[in-house]
Amino acid sequence: MRLALWNPDDDGATIENVPPERADCVRVSPKKVKQSPYTSPPHGDVLTAISDGMVALLKEYYGRGPTRVKSYYEDDLVVCVLRGGFSRVEQTLLDGGRGAAVISQRIEFQEVMRERFDEVIEHATGRRVIGFMSGNQQRPDMMCEVFILAPTDLVDDHELSASHEPASP
Repeated sequence: MRLALWNPDDDGATIENVPPERADCVRVSPKKVKQSPYTSPPHGDVLTAISDGMVALLKEYYGRGPTRVKSYYEDDLVVCVLRGGFSRVEQTLLDGGRGAAVISQRIEFQEVMRERFDEVIEHATGRRVIGFMSGNQQRPDMMCEVFILAPTDLVDDHELSASHEPASP
């Protein structure tokens, strides 16, 4: 097992092999661990950029944005779950029993917005988006955006188009 050991007298962390029976006495201070200039931004910064970017896009194009958002980024997968944000027109349609029309319109909107959504994810992660799926539900109102990033073991290289490069971070 490799762990970062925190030494309060040192500005950095050291990496040592620690047997599992000794892991309970290891203290790690994330503030003390220096990040290499060659690594990606801290995970929390990436998640914040994803959440903020998605909310900003929806606010710009819907006139109001979601009231809550939670983003997940693991391996080659990014998932954004957004709550709230139905426009007054959509809420009126929902209240009038026309939920299917709202969902249909949202699906069309998300397809039109795909390139912009991809840019947010690519800018935040520095990786190319190769898959996008979207879903909506009314009660409780939730929207879910799912992105698959390259490289991935889910898709062979020959299946990917080389014409699309990720946005610069």
